[in-house]
Amino acid sequence: MVLLKGFEIEMYTGTPQGEIVGLSDKIVADLDGFMREPDSRNVEYITEPSHNYENLLCALLRPRRVLRNYLNHLGDYTLIPGSTLSLSGSDRFLRSDPANPYHDYIENTYGTKVVTASVHINVGISDPEVLMRACRVIRMEAPLFLALSASSPFLDGKATGYHSTRWGVFPQTPSHVPLFASHADHIQWVEDQLVAGTMQNVRHLWASVRPNGDRRPYDLNRLELRICDLVTDPIALLAITALLEARLLQIIENPSIDPLTQSTFSPQELVTLTAENEAAAAAGSLDAHLRHWQDGRSILARDWISEMYQDVWAIAKQRGFGCFLSPLQKILGEGNEAQQWLQLHAVGFDSHRVITQAIVATQEREIELEDKLCSSLLA
Repeated sequence: MVLLKGFEIEMYTGTPQGEIVGLSDKIVADLDGFMREPDSRNVEYITEPSHNYENLLCALLRPRRVLRNYLNHLGDYTLIPGSTLSLSGSDRFLRSDPANPYHDYIENTYGTKVVTASVHINVGISDPEVLMRACRVIRMEAPLFLALSASSPFLDGKATGYHSTRWGVFPQTPSHVPLFASHADHIQWVEDQLVAGTMQNVRHLWASVRPNGDRRPYDLNRLELRICDLVTDPIALLAITALLEARLLQIIENPSIDPLTQSTFSPQELVTLTAENEAAAAAGSLDAHLRHWQDGRSILARDWISEMYQDVWAIAKQRGFGCFLSPLQKILGEGNEAQQWLQLHAVGFDSHRVITQAIVATQEREIELEDKLCSSLLA
């Protein structure tokens, strides 16, 4: 058994000099498969769910090629890596759909804290009670996936002190989300939030992980990991996804894996612990000191990830996707995108130079992967 997987990818558009420019109204009007965000400076595309990592690789690349061609047609525009308004622009909101009342609410309530780019990883789990247990476990371990993906150390041209400025400032909503003991518990909680107004609609649940489906909260069929910064390199993103899938397969096969029964902490203490871990991972990513949800022991994020990697390697290999998991070792060895950018920053590269180099490197990596791996599928 392997699981269905798909991605929601948000990316900024702008100039090769790193200026982020709002173009989503034009993109959405002219191209199929792209959706607007409340701010016009980023745009979203969604991949079709697939069991197959090779297919997912090409599904990540294909819309970007279409979008890049369109941006070239509009002018000297490109795609900009990173998960925040790295060089400028956080002082204002540029609405993509001024008539949308939900967007009114978002702008007035959160401002540009939500004008971020990210990747949401969706993995199919059809049994709602297994899905709820999986969400409980992955909620505890979501800081590890943030640590692997961090790519937002800059805001308005300055290093912020975060590796993921995006998650450091993002307004998690509602402010308190419990560990759901059952599907019924989740349904009741969502209904209560909608009545209280702490959620504007069923989509207005902005936590690190949530159950998702076609008729939330009643019909659910997938786990959505929402904590990750944008990972522009598809091979790195697929490695992170392979770690998530292998861990989920382990959870599905072993019903005893559950924070509600395996932890020395109460459910409320676990919510507090993982919030502290998320904050630590946003600040230090792979070098963050975290506390393990089972017993509270202190552990470096990179060491916890290495332990998990060793623990699930046999599962990934047996199911035929070990080769997609193995590039995770490169992230652990060389650092995530934020750490690589900060290394350049530390030796004298200003944020503008770091971002403009990353723009070029992102496009070159896409071309390399298309030529090597997707030329026939992308033809």
